[in-house]
Amino acid sequence: MLSLIYVSTSIKLLSNDELLDILKVSRENNGSSEITGLLLYKGGNFMQVLEGDDETVTALYEKIRNDPRHKDVSIISKEQIQSRQFSEWGMAFQNLDNSDIKNEPGYSQFLHNEFTAEIYRKNPLRAYIMLLTFRDNMR
Repeated sequence: MLSLIYVSTSIKLLSNDELLDILKVSRENNGSSEITGLLLYKGGNFMQVLEGDDETVTALYEKIRNDPRHKDVSIISKEQIQSRQFSEWGMAFQNLDNSDIKNEPGYSQFLHNEFTAEIYRKNPLRAYIMLLTFRDNMR
């Protein structure tokens, strides 16, 4: 089984309705493909972890990478895993631009960083820890 974390930048800032549309389609597609994960959005940037069968995750990543709605798609981490860390979700989602999130437990200056490859490529574990933190706080 494969776990893949990537970051990307939207070609425009997305509204809540646009984000919800992406989430709806992701959940439908991921459920039928047995892919689980978490999608974070902040300031026009995405960070996403995908888990599932190697070929299925790789094919989905290629589809995402070729999607013209975003650019600078970059893999932060790609590892074989024994068990899923996000098994409860076809795709969990958190919009970190939402002003209400600043009142949530665990919100910190750490979240002021943009989701760019330069920040996380140096330390992919940092991205994974952030995704796991959101997983634990969303349960």
